[in-house]
Amino acid sequence: MATRSCDGCGDEVTIAGGIANIWTQEHTPTGGITLELQDDTEHFLCFDCIDRLPDEDVTAADVAAL
Repeated sequence: MATRSCDGCGDEVTIAGGIANIWTQEHTPTGGITLELQDDTEHFLCFDCIDRLPDEDVTAADVAAL
């Protein structure tokens, strides 16, 4: 199982799927996703940080404020 650091809070987030799970048949869900924001930046965020973002016009400044 792979992990990646959340760009908002810095926590290690589980990334499910891929070759790491092919032999174990684990069904652990992914703990975050990469978002492409309105200012053409990309950020990997855990679901808790995504919930804390504004509903509209999210930018890199909003991610930095997390």
